[in-house]
Amino acid sequence: MTDSSKRPLAVFDLDNTLADTGHRQHFLEERPRDWDGFFAAAPQDPPITEGIALAVESARACEVVYLTGRPERCRRDTLDWLAAHGLPEGRVFMRGNADRRPARFTKLEILRRLAQGREIRFVVDDDELVCDDAERAGFRVVRARWTAKSVVLEEVQEREGRT
Repeated sequence: MTDSSKRPLAVFDLDNTLADTGHRQHFLEERPRDWDGFFAAAPQDPPITEGIALAVESARACEVVYLTGRPERCRRDTLDWLAAHGLPEGRVFMRGNADRRPARFTKLEILRRLAQGREIRFVVDDDELVCDDAERAGFRVVRARWTAKSVVLEEVQEREGRT
């Protein structure tokens, strides 16, 4: 049962939806992957104009929330980045530090939980597998295709469950 007295939710991914990770993907290209370096560089992510504009516009009619595959240990940097780039305030859902499931599983689990109490107007994500699963589950999806595809990022999202 959803609470129709509250504004619907607009759910936004972060990496390559709002934040351009291109400058830090080199940390993932070699083995072992440098996850600490990858996440430590996140505060320097340039904002993605299309994603930021959509989030700001969405805040007029929806409560904006953020759903990321980033681990919980990145919360402070993530909140600071969102504020520094003028994004709407909103709850941030992150994976547990030890959770290595693919993003499509962790995100769909959280989406289903959110949908139990609220209407989800749409989900914005760049991960095609997340988008496919969300659509199959009945969610309206906006595919964030405003950055170049990264083979290494797609691989780690699906196989290593770290972002």
